[in-house]
Amino acid sequence: MSSRAPLTVEDWAVGVSGHEPAWAPQLESLFALSNGFLGWRGTLDEKPSSLGGTCRLNGFFERFPLAYAEPAYGYPKFGQALAGAPDGAVIALSIDGERLDLGAGTVHAHEQRLELRDGTLTRETVWESPAGARVRVRSTRLVSLCERGLAAVRFEVEALDGRHDATIVSLLEAADTPQQNEDGLESIAALVPSWSEADDAGGAASHATAHSGLAVAAAVHHDVGGGAEMRARADAAGIRTTITAALTPGRALTVTKLIGYATGADHQTTELVATARAQVETARRLGWAELLSRQRAVLDGFWRTADVEIDGDPRLQQAIRFALFHVFQSVVFADPFPPPAKGLTGSGYQGHTFWDLDSFVVPVLAVLRPEAAASALRWRHRGLPLAQQRARELGFRGAAFPWRTIDGHESSGYWPASTAALHLNADIADAVLRYVWATGDEEFAAREGVELLVQTARLWQSLVRTDDEGVAHLDGVTGPDEYSALGDDNLYTNLMAQQNLLAAAQFARRHREAAARLAITADELARWEATAHAIALPFDERKRVHAQSAGFTGKKRWPFDEMTADAYPLMEHHPYVQLYRHEVAKQADLALALVRRPGVFTAAQRERDFAYYEAITVRDSSLSAATQAVLAAELGHVDLAAEYVREVAQMDLADLHGDTQGGIHLAAAAGLWTALAAGFGGLRLGEGAPAFAPRLPERMHRLRFRARLCGRLLLVDIRPGQASYRVLEGPPLTVTHCGQALSVGQQSVTAPIPRLPRPGPPPTQPRHRPPGLDAPR
Repeated sequence: MSSRAPLTVEDWAVGVSGHEPAWAPQLESLFALSNGFLGWRGTLDEKPSSLGGTCRLNGFFERFPLAYAEPAYGYPKFGQALAGAPDGAVIALSIDGERLDLGAGTVHAHEQRLELRDGTLTRETVWESPAGARVRVRSTRLVSLCERGLAAVRFEVEALDGRHDATIVSLLEAADTPQQNEDGLESIAALVPSWSEADDAGGAASHATAHSGLAVAAAVHHDVGGGAEMRARADAAGIRTTITAALTPGRALTVTKLIGYATGADHQTTELVATARAQVETARRLGWAELLSRQRAVLDGFWRTADVEIDGDPRLQQAIRFALFHVFQSVVFADPFPPPAKGLTGSGYQGHTFWDLDSFVVPVLAVLRPEAAASALRWRHRGLPLAQQRARELGFRGAAFPWRTIDGHESSGYWPASTAALHLNADIADAVLRYVWATGDEEFAAREGVELLVQTARLWQSLVRTDDEGVAHLDGVTGPDEYSALGDDNLYTNLMAQQNLLAAAQFARRHREAAARLAITADELARWEATAHAIALPFDERKRVHAQSAGFTGKKRWPFDEMTADAYPLMEHHPYVQLYRHEVAKQADLALALVRRPGVFTAAQRERDFAYYEAITVRDSSLSAATQAVLAAELGHVDLAAEYVREVAQMDLADLHGDTQGGIHLAAAAGLWTALAAGFGGLRLGEGAPAFAPRLPERMHRLRFRARLCGRLLLVDIRPGQASYRVLEGPPLTVTHCGQALSVGQQSVTAPIPRLPRPGPPPTQPRHRPPGLDAPR
């Protein structure tokens, strides 16, 4: 049996019928519910997560020592991992003494559905016990989008064939949750119990981490129908509530379970317990129906401003709404932390935040949920003192942000692909620019924005080496491609650093009070601009393409013709010492430079570079396909772009990389929106008016999307041969359509789409790595 679940294809839901244990790890991630602070994996009610740790709380982490065979100066001493919080999802049912288990007895029907408009996970099962008792179980689960620390479950069980005795054991329990790091080493993030107390309908408990100085409190309450008996017991693990009742056909036993969470410092236990209990009391006062109504109202508001509508491709329609749902629910209450790379849907990457946030998620939030983008950037700004300290430790000026972190400390021990991946700092600067371009938020620009740009610019200035001919070089860096490390003049890094330096100078001149506060001199501004204009852009004159880094195009090409379909991903079958010495790319690197800095290249260079790097990029990373989709569409290879879009759309729904069990790929989810809006919509942001250059693939009959731009909500409606623009909220907005300026108000403005010039031959990909759903994974 395949581990990939056969999902239903629906406009506003993702569901599965039937049950196979092999599907559980993927489904738990797909069906995860979150609000940015609190996340529950999409488990069956009667079971904790198949991988350990059903519940996660943003920013609640454990610290552990990092082990090195040969320690050296500058290596991080401690790692971090999100700690599993007390699990309140488990509701175990026994019928006449036999526990509900879909692996025993007979499953006559079973469905789970993630409802994208309601923000709920529903489940319905008809089960016959080994002894022949038949029951129907229904449940609806939500993680509140209105109350920060609240989760709730409505659980119903009904006898279908006579009288039976039912026993429900409802848990709020902390257990050991092993965290697996990328080196295969286990770090146990077990919680230390500090207090628990039961009452008539549940209780409350608090736990602390052993090393990070954090604590969590959780409270639980149960409302049950008449005729049931309930008792609760507190122990070191948490709260165990037992409910018993006699079942008869036509009369369901209904239990409403409310769970509240709060986190803070480990000396704040009393306050945290009070906060957790207050969450539960708020939910009791509102009632189940009102909780559902408010959940739907929040999502109605989101979909009114962010929905994407597609005609002609039902799978893609479902996928983009699934992706946007996960992006949205990952940020609602995330502040003061950003969403981790997997959101709160799984333990992948130990709950760390990477460059994915700044390069892929924040730019989408900037046009769909600007306040969440600002929150993520302010988190980066609050991390400046640690980043400046890290820069000094490394011998640099300015700020060196951590490659992977939860609280701002560097937690990556593999320095060639972390410390040396300094492009992260320019990615943060780029996110600042994209946010300001999208929103026009000059208050942010004058405060947090300028300081982020200045301190990252100071890093580049301290790193640069100027040769005898006046050319500026960045030596020994790692770009986005993780199959290359420690190269000189990585083109992407150099171009992003160039933009960073120029933008810092521009913002410093625009915001003179901030410049004075940061002690920026005229001489420093001049050095930044001189360095930016002198930056090296490696180019292979013989092959007439840009080099990913100096000397890259002179390497021996990876033997793609010798590869079999099961030889990918390459890093699982070949040592990095071989990958590093060959011409092969794990993910879009130079292609990302072509997308982020298009004005640096001529049209002919972009076409040649794209074709050259298509042939060596194997897409062993989920970050690649969205970027390649945008570039392919822009260069006129619309059908190829459509295949890349199909791939990124099904990244988790079809578990293309076989790792969705660790959580959904949040950057790929955001990347799908980018692939559609920037690829087929041609959306580009900069200092001037928002620009569009629409083009649709043949199988797509219509694309409608919304974007918040400069305080307006704009609707873009693209059909074959024409595009329409309308401002749904706010004053008129000037946009450019295929180079033509349009003044757009609340009346739709329609313009024809010029016929695209015929592109050159479609580029080819490495053997066994064509884009789309047919590529072996």
